Amino acid sequence: MSASRETVLAILSSLEDPISGTSINEAGIIKALTVDEGAVRFVMEVSGSHVDAYTAIKDAAEMQINALEGVTSVSVVMTAHSTPKAPPDLKPSRSAEPSGPEKIPGVDRIIAIASGKGGVGKSTVASNLACALAAEGRRVGLLDADVYGPSQPRMLGVSGRPASPDGKIILPMRNFGVTMMSLGLMTNDDQAVVWRGPMLMGALQQMLTQVQWGALDVLIVDLPPGTGDVQMTLAQKSQLNGAIIVSTPQDIALLDARKGIDMFNQLGTPLIGMIENMSTHVCSACGHEEHLFGHGGVAAEAEKLGVPLLAEIPLHIDIRIAADGGAPIVVSKPDSAPAAAFRSIAKDLIAKGHS
Repeated sequence: MSASRETVLAILSSLEDPISGTSINEAGIIKALTVDEGAVRFVMEVSGSHVDAYTAIKDAAEMQINALEGVTSVSVVMTAHSTPKAPPDLKPSRSAEPSGPEKIPGVDRIIAIASGKGGVGKSTVASNLACALAAEGRRVGLLDADVYGPSQPRMLGVSGRPASPDGKIILPMRNFGVTMMSLGLMTNDDQAVVWRGPMLMGALQQMLTQVQWGALDVLIVDLPPGTGDVQMTLAQKSQLNGAIIVSTPQDIALLDARKGIDMFNQLGTPLIGMIENMSTHVCSACGHEEHLFGHGGVAAEAEKLGVPLLAEIPLHIDIRIAADGGAPIVVSKPDSAPAAAFRSIAKDLIAKGHS
């Protein structure tokens, strides 16, 4: 048989679920199945108390799917959730925390780019900062951990599917001197990622530990907005060296930014500094400067926290055009004023030993 969604489902329907006695497909543990150009990927979401029983099933599924004609790789992520016998205690428990953060082989430092809310330009900052650091001679990686809205493939002009020679190690993509990995490279542009917490955490750990990052001076992680599972998993599972908070000057954005800052404080992650994005707008026709979202709010917050204000990035159409065109402004217009702001951040991070 050749590889298709139907033939893969047929194999999964032939494997007996060790708990329910039905097939693993009918048991509902198969999630996020994709079959694309010979690459088969899916998640097995099982009960935490029966992980050992499902390991043999996972191995059998991989072996049988690999035998299909046209299959080039099989990637199966097994995530486990617990089934408590009593109502759960929603208060944080130290006993439930992971054993501790681990260093990613070959990666010297990890910096998270975060924001309290969406739409403040965090991903634009992450891509331009990664390219600016690469232009300064640093070995840079960029992990797009915004699993619900991955935008780095578009911003860095990267397309295609990452290769996996053995079905386990994933080879990242590369452009503009930046080594990049994103969940957006493994899904279609219009495909929603409908995952719960355990699946998100499994995918993030896979991108951290199974991607062949090589030797990097710094890995930039573009986080999703908010204070959820992805942020906690990154801080608890990897040796995160610091976080940069991106916000617009308006009060609503700063309210959410403060929550992100408090989260990193609780997780013990150092705050490297803050960036005020969309700080000012200069009219291209008359040169009039206007602060559309207010001004100085991020600077005041940084001073209050005792951390540096790393830059004030203008609201400029060239930044947007460059991002949509797949070449960040640091690359497409390196001599422009907006590009100079990003290069200044990169030089400052290098000078202070952050990258």
